[in-house]
Amino acid sequence: MKKMTNDFGNIVADNQNSLTAGDKGPLLLQDYILLEKLAHQNRERIPERTVHAKGSGAYGELKITADISAYTKAKVLQKDEITPLFLRFSIVMGESGAADAERDVRGFAIKFYTKEGNWDLVGNNTPVFFIRDPYKFPDFVHSQKRDPRTHLRSNNAIWDFWTLCPESFHQITILMSDRGIPASYRYMHGFGSHTYSLINDKGERFWVKFHLKSKQGIKNLTNAESEGVIAKDRESHQRDLFEAIERGDFPKWSFKIQVLAENEINKLGFNPFDLTKVWSHKIAPLIEIGELVLNKNPQNYFNEVEQAAFAPSNVVPGIGFSPDKMLQGRIFSYPDAQRYRIGTNYHLLPINRPRSEAHTYNVAGAMNFDTYENGGAYYEPNSYKYSPKEDRKFLEPDLEIIGNAQRYEPSDEDFYTQPRALFELMNEKQKNQLFDNIAFSMQEVETKIIEKALKHFEKISPQYAKGIQNALEKRNLLCK
Repeated sequence: MKKMTNDFGNIVADNQNSLTAGDKGPLLLQDYILLEKLAHQNRERIPERTVHAKGSGAYGELKITADISAYTKAKVLQKDEITPLFLRFSIVMGESGAADAERDVRGFAIKFYTKEGNWDLVGNNTPVFFIRDPYKFPDFVHSQKRDPRTHLRSNNAIWDFWTLCPESFHQITILMSDRGIPASYRYMHGFGSHTYSLINDKGERFWVKFHLKSKQGIKNLTNAESEGVIAKDRESHQRDLFEAIERGDFPKWSFKIQVLAENEINKLGFNPFDLTKVWSHKIAPLIEIGELVLNKNPQNYFNEVEQAAFAPSNVVPGIGFSPDKMLQGRIFSYPDAQRYRIGTNYHLLPINRPRSEAHTYNVAGAMNFDTYENGGAYYEPNSYKYSPKEDRKFLEPDLEIIGNAQRYEPSDEDFYTQPRALFELMNEKQKNQLFDNIAFSMQEVETKIIEKALKHFEKISPQYAKGIQNALEKRNLLCK
């Protein structure tokens, strides 16, 4: 029989009764096991993520099956390379106690433990987002979260923000469509969403978007079906993912990319780094390059899922960033959020730690349990042969930048072409579901804000606006 101990290996003789002065006396301060248990309980929760608070995770691997060495030198993307990974799915705006089957965007964040360090691909189940400038991000999140006065979610705040940021209407159309509530995490696609760069061994840059297509197919819930699921099981996505992997029904996704050379980027006809827009598959067709599979469940949810920390700043040689403003903002905000939420040395936790060697001059900080093996020096630059040194051969090629520093308003104000194209792809059943979902989401929204929204929908398509108006009238949310 294993002897019970505290966290430091001290044997616990009695775990049922506190130490007291007599059988009816007060507690004794020297009962350090009691104090440890109470103190630990007080600290069992770390601050939840401000977004993506509730999630599920699993381990797996990525196998590359196509030769794309013409585009990138990244070892993780070379043919026949197999890379272990951890993937965290999440609900974006719900708190940690939210129901899995709510209408919301889903997070799709992957940590690849490559031979050259960690590569984090932080995306969603949609190819676009609500905004394209991180300046708006805190306000956007505030509009989606609880009113600080009532502590209730406010449809009025949500739609007020959206109608004043018309770049949101592409994402709104996706969110309110029949794909707005995935049946589970296994039955949805994933997207890197942002534009990234690939760099080959010749120093040539290509712009890229990453796609993951579910091999399980796509399954979604209607509002009514979602309500039925939530009434019976608030953890439906978590349960489905965990049980599927436990029984050996491993979820799989095709890993695909869209690629454009630097001199081809103007073919798109709009800012290619705008997160509210997609790239045409006719101009940049999907290229299948591999398969992602999830095949192992975590053993400790808190250690492995809750403490998993993703950041798009984690890239490897051959994969880089782009001028996408939202990506640029996330390069800072994600690791900064992890340092606040988990601690300065969150990268040393097993779930976050790279499986390749890491050599850094960062020292100290709370919970630093690393060994320090820099040899001759603890600073840089230094004169010691065996201390880590920079290697300029890994510098990226020049990125041409033209213009004066200024707070530029986007020159592209075409907020409606892409949502119109998406709307026109829908059949009548999908359109009617879209109308009803939007009307349902407009409960308790002021008439003036509904009217603003209808003007935007009118610019997308008169049929779109009329369908929503009819659905609103049926719910008595808009006077005829």
